[in-house]
Amino acid sequence: MLNHYETAFVLTPVLSEAQMKEAVDKFEKLLTDNGSAILNREEWGLRKLAYPIQGKTTGFYAILQFDAEPAIIATLETEFRRDERIIRFLTTRLDKYAFEYAEKRRHAHKDVKPANLEEI
Repeated sequence: MLNHYETAFVLTPVLSEAQMKEAVDKFEKLLTDNGSAILNREEWGLRKLAYPIQGKTTGFYAILQFDAEPAIIATLETEFRRDERIIRFLTTRLDKYAFEYAEKRRHAHKDVKPANLEEI
């Protein structure tokens, strides 16, 4: 049985933009290779941390929303622990209400159109 999951992780700020994307791709590939379906991927970029972690005050934030078997979560979190670029991670199983909220949030972001300066 597939469950809905969301994993958020923070990468060390010493990475370049390309290295950050490569790290996110690595974890996305790990999930898809093990039969998971990626529903949403968000890269928030470099943000200030609420408190210093390992002496760092900023980090690259990324979120993956996916459907997966429960057994894959242990594999994913083991890879997070092994990767020295990851400074924090959190994986949560979404109940039906959280999943509905995530769906609405995702579709709301797609409906937002950039302002056309020519119309002003």
